[in-house]
Amino acid sequence: MAAGTDNNNNMERFDVVSDDADHYFLVPVVDSRGFSRVGSNVYKRIMREWKILARGLPDSIYVRVYEKRIDLLRATIVGAAGTPYHDGLFFFDIAFPPDYPASPPDVHFRSYGFSVNPNLYSNGQVCLSLINTWIGRRNERWDPSRSTVLQLLLSIQALVLNDKPFFNDFWSEIFLLGRVFLEKRSQAYNEAVFALNCRTMLCQLRRPPRNFQTFVVAHFRDRAHAILSACADYANGRVRVGHCGEDGEGSKSKVKVSAKLRDSLVMLYPKLVEAFVLSGAVLGSDEERLRMEKRNGLCRSNVAMRKYRVIMTKVIGRIRKVYTSTLKTGDKS
Repeated sequence: MAAGTDNNNNMERFDVVSDDADHYFLVPVVDSRGFSRVGSNVYKRIMREWKILARGLPDSIYVRVYEKRIDLLRATIVGAAGTPYHDGLFFFDIAFPPDYPASPPDVHFRSYGFSVNPNLYSNGQVCLSLINTWIGRRNERWDPSRSTVLQLLLSIQALVLNDKPFFNDFWSEIFLLGRVFLEKRSQAYNEAVFALNCRTMLCQLRRPPRNFQTFVVAHFRDRAHAILSACADYANGRVRVGHCGEDGEGSKSKVKVSAKLRDSLVMLYPKLVEAFVLSGAVLGSDEERLRMEKRNGLCRSNVAMRKYRVIMTKVIGRIRKVYTSTLKTGDKS
């Protein structure tokens, strides 16, 4: 069963796979017999969930379910433009409880040790009223007769991974009248989140979740230019975090840049260049971009500039080694 293909990387938005080895909820629950009985209520409801997902997933959400463990699924949400999460990938491991849908599904965020949102903890905990892990109004909580996994994923995308995640925090809700005075803190939070978004990208390229390995590489290869452009625009004060254009080009107006953000991007930029080049992004344009950012002041210290040169030398050396090896293999054949 597969449905909906992304035109950029030929990845079906919904598909059934077999490899569940790295799923967070891999260890089965004590009473899991209902999942294997075709006629059981929980089996029927999960099959209904599969159909809803196969028909209703938007372009920015991808789901994999497991043929031998129908109680598990994995989803990734592509960070939306206009947010500090843009171009990032956010993975969630989900498990249906034995009494589903009486109880909501269990959800674990693959955080790589980073807390990128007040609702997404570094230990993977997801706080959301829809799955009864956060205080909420009655109509916001899990409803066995109406709530679905698709609704859950759309809620995370719209309500959690939004343009001003700072205001997801419990205390900002209490002091709602003082929101205007918290805008500066919100902007600082967005800057920190974008840096963590970039760190997460590096972790995902090193250790992509199973069944999404090809997708992760293709996604960052295709979005490398936009991500690097955003880093340059943010570090040089051309645009505020989250306001980079869809094509990665920022405006020419200057905005205040925090030293913390600039220092983070000075450190992250060359690592991103290396990771993207190794994923197959075009070397020539990225190498030229690296030189351009040195001229624009993204790399402020001699130490950082030397680090750029060392990393790019390593990247080019690896590319040459792979290319030479490929040529030798071709000659032998």
